[in-house]
Amino acid sequence: MYDSKAILPAMASLAASAMLIRSISNDFIPNEIRNFFFSKLHNLSYHFSSLFTIVIEEFQGIAKNEMFEAAEVYLGTKATLSAQRVRATKSEDDKKLAFSVDRDEEVTDVHENVQLKWKFVCVQLEDSSGFRHPNNYGAALRSELRSYELTFHKKHKEKVFDSYLPYVLEKAKHIKQQHKAVKLHTVEYEYWSRCAVNLSHPMTFSTLAMDAGRKKELMDDLDKFVNGKQFYRRTGKAWKRGYLLYGPPGTGKSSLIAAMANHLNYDIYDLDLTAVSTNRDLKSLLLGMSNRSILVIEDIDCTIKLQNREVDDELANNGDNKVTLSGLLNVIDGLWSCCGEERIIIFTTNHKEKLDPALLRPGRMDMHIHMSYCNFSTFEQLAMSYLGISQHKIFQQIEGLIGEVQVTPAEIAGGLSKSAVDAEHSLQNLVKFLDNKKMKQQDEAKNDQYVKDHEQEEK
Repeated sequence: MYDSKAILPAMASLAASAMLIRSISNDFIPNEIRNFFFSKLHNLSYHFSSLFTIVIEEFQGIAKNEMFEAAEVYLGTKATLSAQRVRATKSEDDKKLAFSVDRDEEVTDVHENVQLKWKFVCVQLEDSSGFRHPNNYGAALRSELRSYELTFHKKHKEKVFDSYLPYVLEKAKHIKQQHKAVKLHTVEYEYWSRCAVNLSHPMTFSTLAMDAGRKKELMDDLDKFVNGKQFYRRTGKAWKRGYLLYGPPGTGKSSLIAAMANHLNYDIYDLDLTAVSTNRDLKSLLLGMSNRSILVIEDIDCTIKLQNREVDDELANNGDNKVTLSGLLNVIDGLWSCCGEERIIIFTTNHKEKLDPALLRPGRMDMHIHMSYCNFSTFEQLAMSYLGISQHKIFQQIEGLIGEVQVTPAEIAGGLSKSAVDAEHSLQNLVKFLDNKKMKQQDEAKNDQYVKDHEQEEK
């Protein structure tokens, strides 16, 4: 630790003395001797100072300095605590207000018991002759050179270099990820559309009607994936994960995808394979995705005819360049899949049994999630969301019917939302709906059995 109140006045006094000595020496001491003297004085002042300062400029040549951008984002979360002036901004791509340090403001921070002080410095680039600072080529359109100065006790240099600065970079990445609005990208003329739209889907895991145990298992898996950077590096695996969502229509597959995107704050890239002509275009689309994103291929069993790999070879020999199973496998699990980090791949299907086993193995689809018909746990979540109740005398009757009837969460939600009179009236209507569905399914089962018996008799 250091006492800045004691050190800074002493340094100011030393600087004032140096300026007085320099003024006198300009008239009486030769240049060679004067330069030698002030060089020694500078070295002496540095020797007695316990502070060390890192200057982080906005540009490095013509490129943006990643460390500057990280500091700007990171300090925005600290500025409101210790600075006297902050800047507030919000763009269409941000979910909430972002704060940043105003010019010449100072922000204090503590990391692993090390005290640090940041200062945002702005220096005018042009003087009266129009001279522009030579080290700021990237800021040709700016009128000032912007930088952050990070000051701390020099004995902590190693800890700041090895621990604190990497921490700021990583923390800033997560802050930006949490602040940005989730985007939905679609394919247009075999490229990702430049006009991605904000995903305004309100579904979250807290409102998603899904078996509670299965939901928790999925959320834990997603959180483990996001925090698994070191694991994937240690094991030499690409930082990606695949999920297969399968089950009847209306069981909430699309809603689950929206909840996953909102939970992770990942953009969604919705890929319609019928809009892609060749395997090469498929690879280009993969390369065009951002990190920390979700690739979604819905109804994969019925979008295009994915041939087996023997047919793929035959098509290649005939010069047919259509999207093939081998091409898709290379994109999701080959070398091309390593051209990015923190990517999730989701397939959806109503008929898992129709998919080629090569698509389903671990490493391609790591987790298979059965989006089943509604069970009582799912109903309870829907009742809370739609009616605001967690128990009712009719629940027991509904639990028995749900155990006997194949009904989707979408059908239950539709039944609960039909009546806005009161909860009991809505639940009674749902009981009638389930009773009718039960009788209908029993009649269908009898008819199916009659057909089977008749066919057996004919044989």
